Amino acid sequence: MPALEPGPAGASGELSPAARRLYAYAVERHAFDACEATGALGVRAAAAITELAAAHLLQRAPGGDPDRWSAVAPRAAAARALAPLTLLVRETHDEMDRLRGRLEALVPAYEAGTAHRDLSGSGRLELVTDLGAVRGLIAELVSTCERELLTSQPGGGRPQETLEESIGRDESLLARGVRMRTIYQHTARYSRPTAAYVERVTALGAQVRTLGDGLMRMLIFDEHTGLMAVPDRSGAALVVREPGVVHFMTAAFERSWVGAEPFPTSVGPEAARSISDELRQTMVRMLSEGLEDKVIARRLGMSERTCQRHIAEIMRAVGAKSRFQAGYLLAAAAAPTTPDRRDTPA
Repeated sequence: MPALEPGPAGASGELSPAARRLYAYAVERHAFDACEATGALGVRAAAAITELAAAHLLQRAPGGDPDRWSAVAPRAAAARALAPLTLLVRETHDEMDRLRGRLEALVPAYEAGTAHRDLSGSGRLELVTDLGAVRGLIAELVSTCERELLTSQPGGGRPQETLEESIGRDESLLARGVRMRTIYQHTARYSRPTAAYVERVTALGAQVRTLGDGLMRMLIFDEHTGLMAVPDRSGAALVVREPGVVHFMTAAFERSWVGAEPFPTSVGPEAARSISDELRQTMVRMLSEGLEDKVIARRLGMSERTCQRHIAEIMRAVGAKSRFQAGYLLAAAAAPTTPDRRDTPA
């Protein structure tokens, strides 16, 4: 007869083949000892006995002999093994109920305070500096949005992880019949993840357009609550509930929307040339205003290296040897001409 090899238990907690053979041997008799099992099945029966005992499938046989064992029914073994976990789960649920009760006891005070805050006009502007809190607030506002969500997202293509976080939430919003309009910058068209996201949401009725410059990062929910990015504070947001300010934000979005162009899911050569020309003209204007490379790059939603490459091409085109000279030449070219007084009839 082949030797009884215990073998290690699997990562999932399953019994080894040796332990299974020994358990089958054990259930056929009232009691046995390690010597009997070794003689019947092979060597190393002691290791399999230890494994089965740890799984509560073997117990000491009645009679007081510590070397004799008997099988335990699998359901009884499961009850023994799960007893500590069952107790832990019960205690965890009790603690959850106590915590929920302590927090919900504060609901009346919170509701009374927010009602007073709304009547007094305070609290209509709220600064939220924690990124996790901002994300939670956005999820809450999206879930309660009933009519329309307006989104303005400067900065070119959006990160893959941000899009993955947004897609399920936005699809649920659109499935409820909520209107959704979004403005990106032209450079977002060249981002494959962003284009894939746009293709999914536009198939459900969302509208997406792009603009070259002039966007502010904001979200507006039902023309009632707005969120604005806070300059120089990454991850922070200003929550706006003041009707006049929300109206201003909405009007700014609508002005940008009128001048924006539809976001195609694929960019053809003609569209690419048109977008490149518009970006070039915007860059020329910014250069003539004396803006730095990093400022131009940020406002156009492109990397600073890409921006510097475009600026170098513009400088070659106008024959400038320095940024200062390029700005001067571009400003002079853009300035309107004034007629000479000598050519003006008296």
